[in-house]
Amino acid sequence: MKRIALLGMPNTGKSTLFNRMTGAAARVGNWPGITVELLSGKILLGGDMVEIIDLPGIYDLHGFSDDEQVVRHFLRDNVPDLALIVLNATQIERQLSLLLQLKQLNLNMVALLNMADEARKFGITIDTARMTEALGIPVFLLSAKYGAGYSEAMQASGRALRYVTPGLAENLRDQLKQDGQIENEMARVLQHSVQVPARLPDNLTGQLDRLMLHPWLGLPIFFGIMYLLFQAIFFFGQPLQTGVNALFGWLREAAIAPLLAFLPAMLQGLLLDGIYNGVATVAAFVPLIVLFFLFMAIVEDTGYLSRAAFLMDALMAKMGLDGRSFVMLLMGFGCNVPALMGTRVMRSRPLRLLSMLVIPFSLCSARLQVFVFITAALFSPRAAPLVLFSLYLFSFASAILTALLFKRYFPSSEPFLLELPPYRFPTLRQMALRGWHEVQHFLRRATKFIVAGVVLVWLLTHLPPSAAPASADTLAGMIGAWLHPLFDPVGITSELTIALIFGFVAKEIVIGSLAVIYGLGGEALSGALARQLDWVQAYSFMLFTLIYTPCLSTIATLRSESKNAGFTLFSIAWSLALAWVTSLIFYQTARMLGY
Repeated sequence: MKRIALLGMPNTGKSTLFNRMTGAAARVGNWPGITVELLSGKILLGGDMVEIIDLPGIYDLHGFSDDEQVVRHFLRDNVPDLALIVLNATQIERQLSLLLQLKQLNLNMVALLNMADEARKFGITIDTARMTEALGIPVFLLSAKYGAGYSEAMQASGRALRYVTPGLAENLRDQLKQDGQIENEMARVLQHSVQVPARLPDNLTGQLDRLMLHPWLGLPIFFGIMYLLFQAIFFFGQPLQTGVNALFGWLREAAIAPLLAFLPAMLQGLLLDGIYNGVATVAAFVPLIVLFFLFMAIVEDTGYLSRAAFLMDALMAKMGLDGRSFVMLLMGFGCNVPALMGTRVMRSRPLRLLSMLVIPFSLCSARLQVFVFITAALFSPRAAPLVLFSLYLFSFASAILTALLFKRYFPSSEPFLLELPPYRFPTLRQMALRGWHEVQHFLRRATKFIVAGVVLVWLLTHLPPSAAPASADTLAGMIGAWLHPLFDPVGITSELTIALIFGFVAKEIVIGSLAVIYGLGGEALSGALARQLDWVQAYSFMLFTLIYTPCLSTIATLRSESKNAGFTLFSIAWSLALAWVTSLIFYQTARMLGY
């Protein structure tokens, strides 16, 4: 099978092109360094089945960041049959240098000048015929976002695959031209094929940045936008969640229960009260999670998160971090795993380790499921978005406190460079792919962690057979009683303790395990929690869930990215200790005040 590699600088639209080519749902975010792993997909091109590989974005082949090393090692060990070099047409003067470096490697290449629609708006004209003649490689204008020029580029790529790959130069570094020679060739190519206005016209980006990057108003605007995002999730999501709950309840009574009526009572309990209730309760949150990612896709792909990183850089520097660390914290809102992998763009190992220490405090989408359920059960519709927003603030506070306490052990002097791309609005296709990706992610986890988790919880709450289900005499009751002295001071009951234990595997299991423990699902489970807990206990439980040990996937990624078992164990121990102390302070203070 032939192989095509996508190469280019960060923020050139490589992942958007990859999605268009493969139909896959690779993460697309409008900030540098989003592609952090070798995504691949298979397509039929020019009569051949080929594998498309999306390589991390790099600025040049001289660098020593993890991403730059990944690209060099890939090109050395897996010479592609064709390299598609994706450049940002609006920054052609700066990006051409990477193309010329790659040209020296003797690769079979096609150059794609992406964001051609934006280049036209800025008055930039590029003569691709002259550039093709000057470079000696095919050059095409393209808009991967809207599809303009895509068919011509793919036809050219199919034709280029017919040529035999010349073979990579033996020594990557020795084959690169001196910087002066590359600059001379850049000047020659640009002179004959590119016309850039002496001054780009004022545009919406400049006007918005005067407000969004205002030294006093910038941060309040950012947090205001995030708060409105949570309000929108509750406003649009709760009716959908209620509908899905009702659908699963009807399906159980009308079809599933009659279908399983012939089975022994204990097996019926496992299938209905265990697996079905647990998975159905978690599945009811799919609409909320999809909405969250749709809204976040708009915020990310517009380029606003890069502005947030710029605004936060001065504050982050006081904590031993930088604006990129803040971007990774925001990425962690979706999932901690890709956020941890995103630290590869950092050249300084101490900076990377400190960033990895704080990222697990990001309120990920799995925790969001828990918090949405608890807040809907115990807080009014008006208070629920404010409670959720306060948890996000606690998420940032935990990360800031951790960075301040440990920055002396991870000193870094790496300069912070960040590109501020123009504002863009994601297409409906991009948002649909993002939402579908999250549904797929949920279904994959539902078939592994969630089902296995709720089955194990059901066994713990029903064994030994002589004990009453979910009573103190079951295995779960014994575990809860043993841990009671530790969790009672923070207001966490035995039932919630069992859910926290399973949340260590995956936070999605927490709500499903509660459904199994109580033998209830949907609205019935919400009512049971509201009767057993007051708002102080509920908030203390959510604080602990927010801060304590991340899921197994995050821990595994932390171990592989840090390459240090001791650092991983320290991260786990610190998050557990901080969670307990934070919940203790909140719970005991609230009780002292009479709540």
